[in-house]
Amino acid sequence: MSTVARACEPPRDCPLCPRLAIFRNANRAAHSGYFNDPVPTFGDSNGRLLIVGLAPGLHGANRTGRPFTGDYAGELLYSSLLHFGLVRGAYAARADDGFELVDCALTNAVRCVPPDNKPLPAEIRTCRQFLLAQLTAMPNLRAVLTLGRIAHESVLRALDIPLREHPFAHGGQYVNGTLTLVASYHCSRYNTNTGVLTPKMFDDAVAAAKVAAAR
Repeated sequence: MSTVARACEPPRDCPLCPRLAIFRNANRAAHSGYFNDPVPTFGDSNGRLLIVGLAPGLHGANRTGRPFTGDYAGELLYSSLLHFGLVRGAYAARADDGFELVDCALTNAVRCVPPDNKPLPAEIRTCRQFLLAQLTAMPNLRAVLTLGRIAHESVLRALDIPLREHPFAHGGQYVNGTLTLVASYHCSRYNTNTGVLTPKMFDDAVAAAKVAAAR
């Protein structure tokens, strides 16, 4: 496994979004043992699949420093990736558990934890430069799995693709040149508890993304 390029990452203490910087500093005081920095992309820079979520969870990725690690969304995501052979090792919800991704990488549309898990439009727009850098830094990229509408639309905007041509819909697949975009509802506890997203629906989206990445 190779580590994704650091040039794609915001700096520690990134000042670009003042509200998020203030929240980050408050969390350092309230949760001194947490990561409390922009959460870097995790996975293989030579992978063919990139999975894009919304933002770090306060007590998940913001705590552990690894996307989708330490919260419910990660339990569902990593279980599905394991089922389809996209991970290696045993997931222990820690950044040092030795867990590795196979032929894929994970990132977020917004790298810093937002208050109430709700980034503002300006923050999504500001952080998009790092998302674009990540998309262009993976030479073998063939598919992107977006988790939720915000991630989906941010990827489209990063790639300068009109939203009207690729509306968000769970299970939707859109081909843009050599890249296939696959959309899924976010694997959050809220979506699964309300029945918006079932494990099978999520597995189907991951399976579709894996197939698209192998084309």
